[in-house]
Amino acid sequence: MLYPKTTALIHELVTKQVVPGVSYAYLHQGQLQTGVFGLAQLKPTKEKLRPGMYYDLASLTKVIGTTTVILKLIASGRLGVDDAVTKYLPAFKDQRVTIRHLLTHTSAISGYIKNRDELSPAALLAALHQLKVGSNLGKKVVYTDIGLIFLGEIIESFYQQPVQRVIEKEVLARLGLSQSTFNPPLSLAVPTELTAKRGLIRGQVHDPKAYTLKEHCGSAGLFMTLHDMVKFSQWLLQPDSTPGPLDSKMVSALFKDWTPSGHDGRSLGWDLRYTWQNQACLYHTGYTGTMLLIDQANQDALILLTNRVHPAGNNQAFLAQRELLLGQYLREKYFYEKDGSK
Repeated sequence: MLYPKTTALIHELVTKQVVPGVSYAYLHQGQLQTGVFGLAQLKPTKEKLRPGMYYDLASLTKVIGTTTVILKLIASGRLGVDDAVTKYLPAFKDQRVTIRHLLTHTSAISGYIKNRDELSPAALLAALHQLKVGSNLGKKVVYTDIGLIFLGEIIESFYQQPVQRVIEKEVLARLGLSQSTFNPPLSLAVPTELTAKRGLIRGQVHDPKAYTLKEHCGSAGLFMTLHDMVKFSQWLLQPDSTPGPLDSKMVSALFKDWTPSGHDGRSLGWDLRYTWQNQACLYHTGYTGTMLLIDQANQDALILLTNRVHPAGNNQAFLAQRELLLGQYLREKYFYEKDGSK
């Protein structure tokens, strides 16, 4: 068994009722360990979690889909990482903000949009374009989905298609991810929140902005099974072994800090976490309870899929447990790789 202490913490997520159920996988130098257990649904009725079910990945859409397409445009020379956003989105007026700022969450774009969730798609985009840039432009990482929504619009300006259709063609189809979609079969979709407004959210994106923007949203909306999460991770670990949307040089370039200062801990699209050997790993989470970590140097990956917002969204206990689990994984795999101890 790989990483038994980490595995025990993963099982505690269910036994301590932090989440209804878990699907997880470890990849380690060609080895694969997976587990699926617990419930898919608690309310209004209980339903067992089954292998092959689709999870709302939430913000993992940003890195699996939108970021990958943007990187393809950069690699082909059609888009520059330090190009001004206004070059592609003239409705956004601040000429200081660049593609790098959007990808590294250093754009300092913020502001309140009144009645945001009641707006039409066009009105929501118009309101986002009017948001102001604060004094921390390029100086501070503040995670936001606005940058990836803008990047989705930029993708649409190149392809003249909805961003989610582009992701299907350029990422999902290229990698043979047949169990990945923006429209999952309802019976196989893991439910997310049970809300007064939308009822039980199942097979539809949980994120409010993505629910409004639908196929034009680059920040959320993708559903995947554990099987396809493994396939995507295998590609990032060994990009030369599978023809994909990016070559190995571009994938390798992700494992460094791309923020304007060079030391704020974010790559292009991805967050960075570091091993005990101080090697950079690609890392990202999703609001719904998803997590992916890729350690190319040691040929390791950790995939965690849960529906932590079911039945209710305010589940802070999961966030603390996720950090504990990640820390244990990084610690345990260091000793596993160092001397083979388990």
